[in-house]
Amino acid sequence: MPQLSTLVNNINDAQTVEENVYKLRESLIKNYNRRGYNSELEVTINKGRKYWKVITDNSVHCFVDVKNGDVYKAASWNKPAAIVRYNLLTNPEIVFERCDWAGGYLYIR
Repeated sequence: MPQLSTLVNNINDAQTVEENVYKLRESLIKNYNRRGYNSELEVTINKGRKYWKVITDNSVHCFVDVKNGDVYKAASWNKPAAIVRYNLLTNPEIVFERCDWAGGYLYIR
């Protein structure tokens, strides 16, 4: 049986990941508005069993693992790419600085 402290840490991590997913949403909108576009960027967040799905307008921007905060580029509407790009628990500031509304920061260079 898992220890109580482990369960509490997992709950705290999940809450932190959720907060950072919504901060990522705000960062994407700020980046879009800074570029001077005349339209609004619609960013929605959907929670699934394993991933948060960040959707910009009508396409998947990225997937974020619910448990550990790993950020993945989208491979398709329902599937993330295999390689972790960032982590919202260990280095969320880097993600918020680098993110752009079009998803260019998710490509491996």
